[in-house]
Amino acid sequence: MSATSEADRPEVSGSRLLGPVAIAASCAAFVVIGALQALYGPAIPALREEYGISPAAAGLGLSGHFAGALLGVLAYHLLRRRLNDRALLGGSYVLMAAGAAGFALAPGWGTALTGAFVTGLGFGGIDYGLNHLFAVGFGHRSTAMLNLLNGHFGIGAIAGPALIGRLGADAYPGIFLGLAAASLLIPLTLGGVALREPEPAEAEGRSAGGVRVLPVIAGFVGVYVLHVAIETGVGGWEPTHLEAAGYGAAAAATATSAYWAAMTAGRFLVVPIGLRCSAPSILAVCCAGMAGFLLLAAVPALAPYAYVGVGLAIAPVFPTCLPWLNRAVPGVAAAGAYVIAASMVGGVAFPPLLGAVIDTLGVDAVPLVLFGLAVACAALSLWLRRNAPLHGSRGK
Repeated sequence: MSATSEADRPEVSGSRLLGPVAIAASCAAFVVIGALQALYGPAIPALREEYGISPAAAGLGLSGHFAGALLGVLAYHLLRRRLNDRALLGGSYVLMAAGAAGFALAPGWGTALTGAFVTGLGFGGIDYGLNHLFAVGFGHRSTAMLNLLNGHFGIGAIAGPALIGRLGADAYPGIFLGLAAASLLIPLTLGGVALREPEPAEAEGRSAGGVRVLPVIAGFVGVYVLHVAIETGVGGWEPTHLEAAGYGAAAAATATSAYWAAMTAGRFLVVPIGLRCSAPSILAVCCAGMAGFLLLAAVPALAPYAYVGVGLAIAPVFPTCLPWLNRAVPGVAAAGAYVIAASMVGGVAFPPLLGAVIDTLGVDAVPLVLFGLAVACAALSLWLRRNAPLHGSRGK
């Protein structure tokens, strides 16, 4: 990785957009949204018993959440021209609290699905709004700060299921209500969020330095879709692959938990690296790491450890690319919304596509199929390195 230059960088002071209390509250908010997203699966046994539904119907809770989240991202972006970030974030927190409470207290499954959708609306607004503020608010420190922010999402994603595991699936209403209450407390810190952010100087259509905007945005969308496909592919298929490779169910489950923990740890570990190394260099190393570890995962004796390596390598991709995108095409306000929306679409669309491919090729092909996606992601990262320079940075 090459060190980035801090000289001559256009920078928005983080203190102008987010005060210290607002930064801490944003990290707490990401713990909450991480826990909420991860709770639907562990709650399925209780949902089936309470509402008398099939496993497939119970799985619609997460689908409704993601559908709402996608709409929440787009709505937040469209409303930013009329409303300030305080109002939009405050509304998102209220929506998430109302949806989580509605899901917990719903008298019927249809009402519960509505609650999951409303929760997703707020979730999407918070996810996009805070990621955007962190991407534009800290200048050369944005890569480090975004990894810090998204690392807290991982903490919530680990803590939520662990809490259900300790208390039992029947305790899910109380956990959702607790998270709803937390969602109503966080808006008290919104006084530390700036009402408006500075407008970008460059006009839409072409960024500073003559970068072609549409191909660059498409390149970032491709990276986001592919990395989400790998992330969900490993998370969904690792247990099946490991059991087919001869590991017991308990060992496979433990290894999968270690993969998700590695994703969280990886984001915290890259925080100091992000202060010294450029985003293009970090992404290139991450893509190479994903590909290399997935290739090793095809060796049964190495597979559990290789998947942990995949988690470490994939962890920085999402938070590292956002500030790079923002600085490569600073005049296109919608770029961040496009890539975050693409990541959500990828999370919904790719699992069944991967499932169909793996059904044809067999479970043993899981790491090799994902290796192919990682190679494509690496190729895109190299293309972006050449065509989406970080303006004001000497090294890439």
